[in-house]
Amino acid sequence: MSSTNYRARRATLDDLGRLAVLWKSMQFPAEDLARRVTEFQVIEDAQGNLLGALGLQIAERQGLLHSEAFADYALAEQLRPLLWERARAVATNHGLLRLWTQETAPFWSRCGLLPADAPAREKLPLLWRGPSAAWLTLKLKDDVETVISADQEFALFMQAEKRRTERVFRQARILKAVLTLAALALLIAVAAWAFSLYLRHSQLPHH
Repeated sequence: MSSTNYRARRATLDDLGRLAVLWKSMQFPAEDLARRVTEFQVIEDAQGNLLGALGLQIAERQGLLHSEAFADYALAEQLRPLLWERARAVATNHGLLRLWTQETAPFWSRCGLLPADAPAREKLPLLWRGPSAAWLTLKLKDDVETVISADQEFALFMQAEKRRTERVFRQARILKAVLTLAALALLIAVAAWAFSLYLRHSQLPHH
């Protein structure tokens, strides 16, 4: 069956019954997930049969892909790209900075989610922290606070450079004034010396 016969969309309360059956088949906490039904993206066929679902929980401008489930795992490789495309669109609409998952299917690594190193795990929202370290993550865009901090540092650098330039020009103006005064003083001294020579010469007796 072609992927054009499938449709991915956001789950609604009308999907709750079918989702609960799917979650229970996966031994997921159905009652807990039912309270968060609008976190889920679902995929259905042309007849409206629900074939799969993927949760996207949002915290601290980051997204957690969770509780992946399929009615028929033979179709999983066909359906995952559609759910992923839908999840990426939701993440973009919410301006998320990073995605996380503990899903183990190789597909998620092929999508660019990589094992989280220590610096990345420091960014993991407190809501999702626990004993497990098996996290995959994908950076979607730069942290706004980091960008603002970099901009602030650059602005401070430019202000410092401006002050330094102004100080250099001020020192140059002072030096120019000093040199001008020195040249003027020298000129006056030379003129005075020449005038004194002229006076002495004019006072000598003439024969």
